[in-house]
Amino acid sequence: MRALFVLVWMLMLPGIARCGEVIAHPSVRLDTADVRDVYLGERQLSGDLRLVPIDNLVAQEEFLAAILQTNLRSYQARWTRKTFREGLRAPLTKGSDAEVSSFVRATPGAIGYISGTAGSGVIVLTRF
Repeated sequence: MRALFVLVWMLMLPGIARCGEVIAHPSVRLDTADVRDVYLGERQLSGDLRLVPIDNLVAQEEFLAAILQTNLRSYQARWTRKTFREGLRAPLTKGSDAEVSSFVRATPGAIGYISGTAGSGVIVLTRF
Protein backbone atom coordinates (compact mmCIF):
# COMPACT_ATOMS: atom_id res chain seq x y z
CA MET A 1 0.00 0.00 0.00
CA ARG A 2 2.82 2.40 0.85
CA ALA A 3 4.43 1.80 -2.57
CA LEU A 4 1.15 2.66 -4.29
CA PHE A 5 0.88 5.90 -2.30
CA VAL A 6 4.46 6.87 -3.22
CA LEU A 7 3.81 6.09 -6.90
CA VAL A 8 0.66 8.22 -6.98
CA TRP A 9 2.46 11.07 -5.18
CA MET A 10 5.35 10.97 -7.67
CA LEU A 11 2.97 11.02 -10.63
CA MET A 12 1.29 14.12 -9.21
CA LEU A 13 4.54 16.08 -8.77
CA PRO A 14 4.87 17.33 -12.36
CA GLY A 15 1.40 18.88 -12.13
CA ILE A 16 2.15 20.46 -8.79
CA ALA A 17 5.47 21.89 -9.95
CA ARG A 18 3.89 23.74 -12.88
CA CYS A 19 2.92 26.90 -11.06
CA GLY A 20 4.44 29.69 -13.16
CA GLU A 21 2.94 31.71 -15.98
CA VAL A 22 4.36 33.71 -18.85
CA ILE A 23 2.34 36.91 -19.05
CA ALA A 24 2.18 39.76 -21.55
CA HIS A 25 0.61 43.15 -22.05
CA PRO A 26 -2.69 42.76 -23.95
CA SER A 27 -1.08 44.48 -26.97
CA VAL A 28 1.31 41.54 -27.48
CA ARG A 29 0.37 38.90 -30.05
CA LEU A 30 2.57 35.84 -29.55
CA ASP A 31 1.98 32.13 -29.33
CA THR A 32 3.63 29.72 -26.92
CA ALA A 33 6.44 28.84 -29.34
CA ASP A 34 7.41 32.52 -29.72
CA VAL A 35 8.17 32.94 -26.00
CA ARG A 36 11.41 30.97 -26.30
CA ASP A 37 12.56 33.08 -29.25
CA VAL A 38 11.87 36.32 -27.38
CA TYR A 39 13.97 35.29 -24.38
CA LEU A 40 16.79 33.99 -26.58
CA GLY A 41 16.95 37.32 -28.43
CA GLU A 42 15.76 35.86 -31.72
CA ARG A 43 12.52 37.83 -31.85
CA GLN A 44 12.18 41.53 -30.97
CA LEU A 45 8.82 42.48 -32.52
CA SER A 46 5.18 41.50 -32.31
CA GLY A 47 3.81 43.05 -35.48
CA ASP A 48 5.03 46.65 -35.34
CA LEU A 49 5.35 46.59 -31.55
CA ARG A 50 8.82 46.33 -29.95
CA LEU A 51 8.84 43.59 -27.32
CA VAL A 52 10.14 44.32 -23.81
CA PRO A 53 11.05 41.02 -22.11
CA ILE A 54 11.40 41.05 -18.32
CA ASP A 55 13.27 38.52 -16.18
CA ASN A 56 12.01 37.70 -12.69
CA LEU A 57 14.55 36.78 -10.00
CA VAL A 58 11.89 34.83 -8.08
CA ALA A 59 11.03 32.43 -10.93
CA GLN A 60 14.08 32.67 -13.19
CA GLU A 61 15.62 29.23 -12.58
CA GLU A 62 12.32 27.43 -13.10
CA PHE A 63 11.52 29.47 -16.22
CA LEU A 64 14.94 28.90 -17.76
CA ALA A 65 14.76 25.15 -17.15
CA ALA A 66 11.15 24.69 -18.30
CA ILE A 67 10.85 27.12 -21.22
CA LEU A 68 14.40 27.66 -22.49
CA GLN A 69 15.89 24.32 -21.41
CA THR A 70 19.01 26.06 -20.10
CA ASN A 71 20.55 27.27 -16.85
CA LEU A 72 21.34 30.76 -15.58
CA ARG A 73 25.04 30.66 -16.47
CA SER A 74 24.37 29.66 -20.11
CA TYR A 75 21.55 32.21 -20.38
CA GLN A 76 23.75 35.03 -19.14
CA ALA A 77 26.61 33.99 -21.45
CA ARG A 78 24.22 33.96 -24.40
CA TRP A 79 23.07 37.51 -23.62
CA THR A 80 26.64 38.72 -23.19
CA ARG A 81 27.40 37.44 -26.70
CA LYS A 82 24.16 38.93 -28.09
CA THR A 83 25.00 42.30 -26.55
CA PHE A 84 28.47 42.51 -28.05
CA ARG A 85 27.81 40.83 -31.40
CA GLU A 86 24.34 42.11 -32.24
CA GLY A 87 23.94 45.17 -30.05
CA LEU A 88 20.87 43.74 -28.30
CA ARG A 89 20.04 44.49 -24.68
CA ALA A 90 19.40 41.67 -22.22
CA PRO A 91 15.93 41.57 -20.66
CA LEU A 92 15.34 43.91 -17.74
CA THR A 93 15.29 42.15 -14.36
CA LYS A 94 12.68 42.65 -11.65
CA GLY A 95 12.86 41.24 -8.14
CA SER A 96 9.34 39.99 -7.54
CA ASP A 97 6.17 38.72 -9.16
CA ALA A 98 4.39 41.95 -8.18
CA GLU A 99 7.03 44.09 -9.90
CA VAL A 100 6.86 42.00 -13.08
CA SER A 101 3.05 42.00 -13.15
CA SER A 102 2.88 45.75 -12.59
CA PHE A 103 5.47 46.49 -15.28
CA VAL A 104 3.84 44.17 -17.83
CA ARG A 105 0.38 45.61 -17.13
CA ALA A 106 1.63 49.19 -17.67
CA THR A 107 4.01 48.69 -20.60
CA PRO A 108 2.85 47.99 -24.17
CA GLY A 109 5.01 45.22 -25.64
CA ALA A 110 6.06 43.84 -22.25
CA ILE A 111 6.35 40.12 -21.62
CA GLY A 112 7.39 38.53 -18.34
CA TYR A 113 6.99 35.48 -16.16
CA ILE A 114 5.75 35.00 -12.63
CA SER A 115 5.80 32.15 -10.15
CA GLY A 116 2.10 32.38 -9.36
CA THR A 117 -1.03 33.13 -11.31
CA ALA A 118 -1.69 36.28 -13.29
CA GLY A 119 -4.09 38.96 -12.18
CA SER A 120 -6.21 41.19 -14.37
CA GLY A 121 -4.83 43.45 -17.07
CA VAL A 122 -2.43 40.91 -18.61
CA ILE A 123 -2.75 37.90 -20.86
CA VAL A 124 -1.28 34.47 -20.14
CA LEU A 125 0.80 33.10 -23.00
CA THR A 126 1.78 29.78 -21.40
CA ARG A 127 2.34 28.04 -18.09
CA PHE A 128 5.46 26.35 -16.78
